[in-house]
Amino acid sequence: MNRRVSTLIALAILPAALVACDEEETVPDAPPAGEAALQREADALLDLGAPGVLATLVTPDEEITVRSGYGDVAEETPMPWDAAFRAGSFTKPFVATVLLQLAGEGALDLEDSVEDWLPGLVEGEGIDGSAITVRQLLQHTSGLPEYLLGLPEMFTEEGFGPAQDAEYTPEELIALAVAQPPAFAPGEGWQYSNTNYVLAGMIIEQVTGNGWHQEVRERIVEPLGLSGTSVPTGGEKGLPEPHARGYARFVVDMTDEMPVFGDPLDVTELNPDVPGAAGAIVTTTEDATTFLRALLGGELLGEAQLALMKETVPAPELEASWPAAEYGLGLMRLPLECGDVWAHQGDIQGFMTRDGVTEDGTRSVAVSVNTNVLLPEGDTPMPEGDATRALIESALCS
Repeated sequence: MNRRVSTLIALAILPAALVACDEEETVPDAPPAGEAALQREADALLDLGAPGVLATLVTPDEEITVRSGYGDVAEETPMPWDAAFRAGSFTKPFVATVLLQLAGEGALDLEDSVEDWLPGLVEGEGIDGSAITVRQLLQHTSGLPEYLLGLPEMFTEEGFGPAQDAEYTPEELIALAVAQPPAFAPGEGWQYSNTNYVLAGMIIEQVTGNGWHQEVRERIVEPLGLSGTSVPTGGEKGLPEPHARGYARFVVDMTDEMPVFGDPLDVTELNPDVPGAAGAIVTTTEDATTFLRALLGGELLGEAQLALMKETVPAPELEASWPAAEYGLGLMRLPLECGDVWAHQGDIQGFMTRDGVTEDGTRSVAVSVNTNVLLPEGDTPMPEGDATRALIESALCS
């Protein structure tokens, strides 16, 4: 049974006619322990500066969804049940899954070079597409620089609004990336770069003749019945109903100790051209848990391809949030107190996605927060590591 609990509880006095003759108070049943724990962890995120939180936990025995805080701060309305949200980089395991399916079908090889599929596109000072493989794109070991560094206006209060009206092709995004120096030679390090997945989406189109959007829909979204998941294309800036408003804080001043952020701004509308195959998918917490369980449960990939996806390398950039985390092909391996779980976080203006699934695919959790910048309330200290770790660990380990 799908149990839903809201932190916005209306209190009412029972009419006298409903009171038992012994005049004992009628006390509502307490929620089950798992539900209460998930609710408690979702509520705790409000103290860390989350406007609202929606979390879904699925186990072999039950599905639990809880919500906390506001979906619309101005109207003081709760987070909608089944709210659609921008998944950000949670898009990457969808894209990686499609490429691994194509590899399993013999349509391409993970050792193919970028040049093989996109000739002449990835060239720059110290950058050679013929030396970068498809595997390195999916694992962030290509050394390619981040194209978003070429769009600084997307990260300022003044520039974000006007940037929503701009249009970008994947080729233009790649040009922004290769104008910068590489981080390292291909295969010689690890650095998270959205450029890798823009290229992955372009390779899907070259291999299949269809856009990555269509292949994700036909290979994953439709077979799994992910009715709350969509892949917006250029011009589709809004979100399907129901959805929360998305809020972002932009840095307005830099100090030696900590950046100073401005007030939260409503950034619900976003041009999907900018994240593209690196982060444009819209989904729900229920769909996210379904996808993760299907992926780890072997419904989407053959045994060999799933094993390739789970071949990980150290990911130093993730250490601050998830100590000892490693990265596979579009999947993160996170060590928790009960053992390793698989996940892929997503951050995009206005929304934060966190999730996890057990090795056997039987237990999964997904969390949506309608901001991508958490600033604790009052004297509440920011926890070490990722702010959602306690929730993820409680959900998957209890």
